Amino acid sequence: MTDLPDTIPIFPLPGALLLPRARLPLHIFEPRYLAMIEDAMKSPQRLIGMVQPYDAPGTAGKLHSIGCAGRIVGFTETDDGRYMITLAGRSRFRVSEEVEGFTPYRRCKVKWAGFERDLGRVEHDPEFDRTVFMDALGRFFADQGLKTDWDQLGEAEDELLINSLSMLCPFAPEDKQALLEAPSLSTRRETLMTLIEFALRGGDDEVMQ
Repeated sequence: MTDLPDTIPIFPLPGALLLPRARLPLHIFEPRYLAMIEDAMKSPQRLIGMVQPYDAPGTAGKLHSIGCAGRIVGFTETDDGRYMITLAGRSRFRVSEEVEGFTPYRRCKVKWAGFERDLGRVEHDPEFDRTVFMDALGRFFADQGLKTDWDQLGEAEDELLINSLSMLCPFAPEDKQALLEAPSLSTRRETLMTLIEFALRGGDDEVMQ
């Protein structure tokens, strides 16, 4: 982890989840974030830190303590000056402190310790019951009016399937944060399954207890 910087630019985008070894396309149009992308492209690592901001009353500007850094691996500029980028997830991090400075975007000192697994090999979920999971997923997609390529999903490896669904499913920002902070792929799959079942039951807290 020695090649990861101590300070990175931060993109606090509600509901946008990036996970290690996954890819996230982003449409950048605000001037401060256009500047952020330009500066990141000039750096050796080309890293952007994706962090969920709190959305509860009285928490304006406050960030969750754990985010995920992504390397810019795709970049296109439109005719009207917007950027279309793709981030490849590198590693999660813990926010240490925000850095005051002259940039129009936010920067934070971060710590990478504790997330060494993110830079390792692809994870597998030995307890993954794909049949049960795909059945629940099918009902969830039908309930939400979502469509997908079921053949492609069925053939995806455990990590790609679980992480892609964690990023793409329409969960609340706090739920996305729970998926991000899951310590292992198995834990993330369990969290994802709980969120799916919760949605299918109409969000009834009494049913989930």
